[in-house]
Amino acid sequence: MLELLLSAGNLKKLPRTGWLLRGIPNPESVADHSYRVSLITLLLADSLRDKGFEINVEKALKISILHDLGESKITDLPLEAQRYVDKKKAEKKAMMELFLGLDKGLEYYKLFEEYMEESSIEGKLVKFADKLEMLIQACEYKKAGFKGLDEFWSVLNYLKASEFYPYFKELVDNLEKHYPG
Repeated sequence: MLELLLSAGNLKKLPRTGWLLRGIPNPESVADHSYRVSLITLLLADSLRDKGFEINVEKALKISILHDLGESKITDLPLEAQRYVDKKKAEKKAMMELFLGLDKGLEYYKLFEEYMEESSIEGKLVKFADKLEMLIQACEYKKAGFKGLDEFWSVLNYLKASEFYPYFKELVDNLEKHYPG
């Protein structure tokens, strides 16, 4: 468990590379991103449950906490690098290594797979929260005066095509309106 916790600490020092490559000095860390993904997941999952949607909030939160843990081993690979490296395969291998020997290691790995494959409602929700968080961050950077971030807004198509969009249309549409593009 200590080895996992020490490895997870790397996420606090690891900048989100996509922002760094776009000229943003001192961008958010992977841990910063993961925290807000977890907060978004909590808010969205509770909202869905309150609307009668069958969702396991605890499971969704576990997935959100675990979703970027593999990056503590492989770093935050930008899209440009993913053309040359199979990020999914590398993350899965890193997660297996991280969870090896933990009592709940197999359970955690399966939760991570649900996120990667979007094979459960909770995995899909965390993927939605992950994309939503990235757009919120892009908006914040754009408002701070950084340029060259328009490519990140293509993720709006993913959000609008999601089964969750009807439930969070106002949130996504308001974010789109606030984009200072």
